[in-house]
Amino acid sequence: MKKVAVIGAGVGGLAVAIRLARMGYAVSVYEQASHAGGKLNESRMGAYRFDRGPSLFTMPELLDELLDPELRIAYRKLELVTRYFYEDGTRLNAYADQQRFARELKAKLGVPVQAVTRYLQKAAQLYRITAPIFIFNSLHRLSGLLSWSNLRRAMQLPQIQAFTTLHRKNQAAFNDPRLVQLFDRFATYNGSNPYQAPATLQVIAHLEHNQGAYFPDRGMYAIAEALQQQAEKLGVKFHFNTPVQRVAPGDRATKIVQVGGQQIAYDLVVSDVDVRYFYDSLLQDGAHRKPRRKEEPSSSALIFYWGMDGVYDQLDLHNLFFSADYEAEFDCLFRQKTISNDPTVYVYVSNKMTGSDAPPGAENWFVMVNAPVDEGQDWERLKLQTRARIVEKLERMLNCEIESRIVCEELLDPQGIEQLSSSVGGAIYGTSSNSLWSAFRRHPNHRKTMPGLYFVGGSVHPGGGIPLCLSSAKIVADWIGEKEEGHD
Repeated sequence: MKKVAVIGAGVGGLAVAIRLARMGYAVSVYEQASHAGGKLNESRMGAYRFDRGPSLFTMPELLDELLDPELRIAYRKLELVTRYFYEDGTRLNAYADQQRFARELKAKLGVPVQAVTRYLQKAAQLYRITAPIFIFNSLHRLSGLLSWSNLRRAMQLPQIQAFTTLHRKNQAAFNDPRLVQLFDRFATYNGSNPYQAPATLQVIAHLEHNQGAYFPDRGMYAIAEALQQQAEKLGVKFHFNTPVQRVAPGDRATKIVQVGGQQIAYDLVVSDVDVRYFYDSLLQDGAHRKPRRKEEPSSSALIFYWGMDGVYDQLDLHNLFFSADYEAEFDCLFRQKTISNDPTVYVYVSNKMTGSDAPPGAENWFVMVNAPVDEGQDWERLKLQTRARIVEKLERMLNCEIESRIVCEELLDPQGIEQLSSSVGGAIYGTSSNSLWSAFRRHPNHRKTMPGLYFVGGSVHPGGGIPLCLSSAKIVADWIGEKEEGHD
């Protein structure tokens, strides 16, 4: 039985471990933390529970296909995906149902229903063209790209509007700047700038408003727990609190993994750590080092976890409080490398759905603003300033007391994100998509100059977020299967 080492127990690492174990490999997972999940994590403060990482769940079928029926988690489709708050007092309910969402926009903004449905239908068309090529296949394998179905789709690529920005696309589609801002927001789902990222990111609107968003009954961390349980059921061995120190070539195609001073030989190694960290810190000096372009990193985040005394009926599960000047906010993030004086604030309240993540008469608030990656900024000053601005903004826009109702608090900044996840600079999604060629520049899942070494997770193809990390695992497992059978 061939042996595989998976470095990192994030979503991608867990998923590839499951797939390879089902294919008959002996899989060992090495994780520096004390638990599985990577950025998909949870914490507790007294009677309050918090999801600490990803909070939006789409494409649940990608999770279901990995799990045996008895291990599948219960989840619900959201009727209301996000509640949006604007500085002019406008409040919008972004319903999952396309027609209901369009009627809401007609009633609140006067936007024609046909304009909204046309936009979402275009998003669905973009998804049908791009997903098989950019999400579910490697861009670095001819066997996948040259299939007849993908060749037909490739002929449609001029329709995907990759040569204009998401913001320009949204401006052309809608006259109301509030709706433009709403759809511009989807660029942040992979840590990018809508004023630079390609209009192809319109596909994200399809996932929320055509396919729908979901919530696991026990919170987001239930996803990681289910994946770990499935892996263990298949015989995968987990080694927690065990950081890998080095990966080096062995005899022929084997790889040597150094853990705790011990060197262990494996037939295959799959890395689920940030790809920049892998090259800079794990790959043996001089061993197949990849010359890397200076790609722009994605954004990071500053997150406050607040246990709140009180129930806030104005809020739903997902809430977004927009800045008055969105373009200036992104200029701060990506050019000035700081946090805007008026940041857009995201508030996620899982207790709205679970009813058990906070004491009676209380709520658990996950409060996040986008932040630049760590480049030596004065984070203590930025954290104090940003916290004060968030509190002022929420108190003003909700017209209620916030500061005095915070009974417990933790925070996570880009330095903390890097420490917990080894994401260089705290970049949540690896590289940004602030380029027309971003999809093609993401690190491949395998390099032929490095036999036996593969890559999964949010910093490599196809990108960040739970669905794409799950897809990266399938791409790698399929690639390994074909190579072992001699077809690649």
